[in-house]
Amino acid sequence: MVYQLERLSGFSGRAFHGQLRNEKNFFILSSMTTSIKGISSMATRQVLTELAGAFQRRTGCSVTIESVGGVDAARRVQAGEAFDVVFLASDAIDKLMAAGCVQPGSKVDLVRSGVAVAVRAGGQQPDISTEEAMRQAVLAARSISYSTGPSGVALASLFERWGIAKQIQDRIVQAPPGVPVGTLVARGEVELGFQQLSELINLEGIAVLGPLPSTIQITTIFSAAVCTGTSHASAVRALLVDMNSPEAAAAKRRQGMEPVEAGPSL
Repeated sequence: MVYQLERLSGFSGRAFHGQLRNEKNFFILSSMTTSIKGISSMATRQVLTELAGAFQRRTGCSVTIESVGGVDAARRVQAGEAFDVVFLASDAIDKLMAAGCVQPGSKVDLVRSGVAVAVRAGGQQPDISTEEAMRQAVLAARSISYSTGPSGVALASLFERWGIAKQIQDRIVQAPPGVPVGTLVARGEVELGFQQLSELINLEGIAVLGPLPSTIQITTIFSAAVCTGTSHASAVRALLVDMNSPEAAAAKRRQGMEPVEAGPSL
């Protein structure tokens, strides 16, 4: 049994027997024998679980994606650990491509993700509706935490621009790689937490105050690429086409992210 998937317009959903020509606009995927192994950062864990599960149910192709800290994921791919596909922030994928760790031209932008702010459930909820209100909330917080990923780097730069970095440096609790900031907030170890909305919305014990104000919002594009050396490149391309189909948009929004409009260049 094989499955025919349209290259740029999403999953066709038509299964049939026999042989198909491997034409430019189609992928041929053997559902009975293919097993895709991937690695991702924590920010996309929930959305990838939903999208990969839907693809697996439709095709019978097994998809396993390990989610760890983004820095660790990039390190493992660069070290040559065997993966078929990697999902990381766009600039991290670019670095892996420059290092020859992913196939040239295989990068696909999947989602846009913004940063949100959280406090412990039942705790005081400061005003974060404007940039100045957000700045005052940071100054008033007894402890602050953000991730080691790209959003954390951008927040550190924001605090420098506000001129408060030295003033609050002793109150910053750096979340270990792979540990959601919201977990520290829920435990009461951190008063004010910043992280991708996708990593906060499904956590118990916290209250999400909302996104950063639009004037200081930090948007990260998360992308995927086919790993060098994989023997399942066609299956991975089919998976990524499916993940960027119009039908996938609702799942992305459910998980606190937005689709990227541009289609994949596979």
